Amino acid sequence: MFFSKDLPSPTSVFTAYASMAGYMMMIRSMAHELIPAPIQDFIYRTLRSLFFRTSSSTLTLTIDDDNMGMNNEIYRAAQTYLSTKISPDAVRLRISKGHKDKHVNLYLSDGEIVNDVYEDVQLVWRFVTDGGDKKSGGGGVGGRGGGGGRRGGMDDDGRSEYFELSFDKKHKDLILSSYVPYIESKAKEIRDERRILMLHSLNSLRWESVILEHPSTFETMAMEDDLKRDVIEDLDRFIRRKEFYKRVGKAWKRGYLLYGPPGTGKSSLVAAMANYLKFDVYDLQLASVMRDSDLRRLLLATRNRSILVIEDIDCAVDLPNRVEQPVEGKHRGESQGPLTLSGLLNFIDGLWSSCGDERIIIFTTNHKDRLDPALLRPGRMDMHIYMGHCSFQGFKTLASNYLGLNDSTMPHRLFPEIERLIDGEVMTPAQVAEELMKSEDADVALEGLVNVLEKMRLKSEESNPVMMKKKESRLELEEIRLRSDTEGSPRKNSKRFKKLVLFWT
Repeated sequence: MFFSKDLPSPTSVFTAYASMAGYMMMIRSMAHELIPAPIQDFIYRTLRSLFFRTSSSTLTLTIDDDNMGMNNEIYRAAQTYLSTKISPDAVRLRISKGHKDKHVNLYLSDGEIVNDVYEDVQLVWRFVTDGGDKKSGGGGVGGRGGGGGRRGGMDDDGRSEYFELSFDKKHKDLILSSYVPYIESKAKEIRDERRILMLHSLNSLRWESVILEHPSTFETMAMEDDLKRDVIEDLDRFIRRKEFYKRVGKAWKRGYLLYGPPGTGKSSLVAAMANYLKFDVYDLQLASVMRDSDLRRLLLATRNRSILVIEDIDCAVDLPNRVEQPVEGKHRGESQGPLTLSGLLNFIDGLWSSCGDERIIIFTTNHKDRLDPALLRPGRMDMHIYMGHCSFQGFKTLASNYLGLNDSTMPHRLFPEIERLIDGEVMTPAQVAEELMKSEDADVALEGLVNVLEKMRLKSEESNPVMMKKKESRLELEEIRLRSDTEGSPRKNSKRFKKLVLFWT
């Protein structure tokens, strides 16, 4: 291909374009650094007003974090939602990572624009900072959407931060009635995915928090499959029934009582529920609470979407019941009155229980029979979950967790023997897990478990008169069968034989 001598070559054109782009980028950076923020805002508003004169059909909504002294949830939702919509062509972004965050978070900086489409409607988002130090601004970095730092709105330097959402006026109803709720819903999903679960415990009547990294899940719990399914279905039903609770006039909360012998997985089930729901956990030690007023203050400080756990409630503290009056010097507390059962019940399902949404309350105990019946009725403890000794089904879950033996592989040769020995109240899941951890070799670990099961079963039978009687009758039955087979005597038809068979069965 030949070019006229009067026309520049393609190389010259590309070189000139690259130089111009470089100059433009340099000028833009210098403008951001050298031109004061108020002047930049004035220029932007002037150009925008000129543009909107020719585009009067455009409506712009301003979304500020300050909602008459309260936090604007739409601002927070927009901040979270737009953090996932940032264009690869963006030239100025804010980056943050809190000590609780797993990943780096990106947020819009001043003047950055995000284009979005909803039901074929074109929308333009812009983050704006008015006044203050430009170098410190930008999209509520961390804020409440990403794990720390200041929030949006008006900061300590007097800088106002807000989002502008522009679209064609004719779509106003669609944006307000459908797009905004859509953003709130998506932001909630994003925050749930990013959420770091926290474990809160008491220290001098104040909540202290650490990251909850308990690995327990429903898949790893040594529970009967039917019981797992019932618990999961109950949790799912609770989460999706917000409008139902509002319609029937009940606080949006649910109570669970976990009871059974020590080592049966009650605490692990709490962690599994927290991981499944993405709820924080508040571990309340009643022994550290002196008065009803202290308990009220602590519970009001808990967040929505959380689990309040009171472990071993039967022995956590000696609560005066609802009719007994505290005797001076007998119970803890001073002039404000001690912690009472009546006060605890009021926080579980009284007026104070409505101060928050999506709350789960869990009591654990080794002795259900010791609890006041007032604690156990529906509306307080809605679902009672018995955590018993390890069954064969629970053992198979543990064998899969610890030894990699699952249903997709051929059952181990010792499984039938273990199924026979583990039947009944022989070992807890914690005891079985301890035996399986003693060796990574499946043969060695299972042989050791069989030996322990035989010893514990023998010990259990010796301490149980009924089991001993059954064992003796079983031995006598075997002796009668043996003699009948060898001697040909009609012992199997004797009254004694029939009586033993009836007793054993």
